Amino acid sequence: MHDLVLVGGSVLTDAGLRTTDVAVTDGRVTAIGRELGESREIVECSGAWVGPGFVDLHTHLRDPGHEWREDIGSGSAAAAAGGYTALVAMPNTDPPIDAGHLALRISDEARRVGKVAVVSAGCLTMGRGGERMAHLDDLWSAGVRLFTDDGDSLQNVAVLRSVMEYVAQLGGVVSQHALDADLSGAGFMHEGSVSSRLGIYGIPRQADDIVIARDIAIMRMTGVRYHVQHLSTAGGVALVAAAKAEGLPITAEVTPHHLMFDHTAVMSTDSNFKMMPPLREESDREALVEGLRSGVIDAVATDHAPQSAVEKDVPFEHALNGVIGLEWAASVVNGVVSLDQDVFFDRMSITPAAIAGFTDHGRAVAVGAEANLVVFDPNVRWTPTSTRSRSRNAPYLGRELTGRVEVTILGGAITYGGEL
Repeated sequence: MHDLVLVGGSVLTDAGLRTTDVAVTDGRVTAIGRELGESREIVECSGAWVGPGFVDLHTHLRDPGHEWREDIGSGSAAAAAGGYTALVAMPNTDPPIDAGHLALRISDEARRVGKVAVVSAGCLTMGRGGERMAHLDDLWSAGVRLFTDDGDSLQNVAVLRSVMEYVAQLGGVVSQHALDADLSGAGFMHEGSVSSRLGIYGIPRQADDIVIARDIAIMRMTGVRYHVQHLSTAGGVALVAAAKAEGLPITAEVTPHHLMFDHTAVMSTDSNFKMMPPLREESDREALVEGLRSGVIDAVATDHAPQSAVEKDVPFEHALNGVIGLEWAASVVNGVVSLDQDVFFDRMSITPAAIAGFTDHGRAVAVGAEANLVVFDPNVRWTPTSTRSRSRNAPYLGRELTGRVEVTILGGAITYGGEL
């Protein structure tokens, strides 16, 4: 007898898309086909997409040090509700994740919670200070494969070169928060017509593009695998496209909020539209959507960034940056970008898993594979009104979305099922 059978979904299998059933026993996919026999539990998937659970390259779990915003338990619950089975946690915590024992603590706690697999990214520099390399060997031994000082761009090019050379030898990925500190430091939103109308200091597109161009030049010197975080500009998309055409090992991500909104959303001065990099112009948003469709942009990453009410319910300029998005990322991508099923799973699961180095996630459904799966209905319309996160800084609450996660499965166990 099977533990679980998913019945009648459109399944992304290792042999392509099939409308079929999937049986799970002892944590693994044990059969694909029709009339698979008795099961302890049956999930009806008619009209839904079944595929590998989503993988997020860019989640802020705020643990350790800022657990009043989020912790591993609440972040894992939000991730499971969003169809995620694996996350990369950002290292800008307190203390920063610049040594192996700190990274191990995060993955161990996530394993105890049991809703999503979590690996930590490791800092590029000690304390994210931008001056001395972090304990890269120690982090690598702890399972870290992606390195970033996220929250800050590593400005010192000499240090960046050294880090890139070292990470290249290890075989890891350098992931950069591509935003020049000097150009962006005085700004709160995109520099353009809306910032002028509101009288708010702006951040020009060049703050992103300069860092991306500089880092591509250093990548050529070092041969490191390089990943651009949260693209926000058309110029950034063009730089990534040119580097890929050159054959450089570059990948890039885009967030749901940069796909859905542009800087006109800030006219409301709602701090839930304050993030870094900021929302850009409609031409930038369109370039990001097209970049994701074409594959120039490899992955969707949430940049899930919980902030408490007291940190957001203040005048726009004083509010902390960031929005949460794990629970609604798939819905936003489905509704805004309208990807075919196979491309949808590639951008949400398969490619981000490959970038992060997950081996049991982001795989098309196959007999013998670990059952890390999601059931996603692409047609249902719904309006989220609550969240499993400890924070509510989301521009999606109260907004109608298209497509919803129905069931999430980690290691054969249902970690989420039903409406939020």
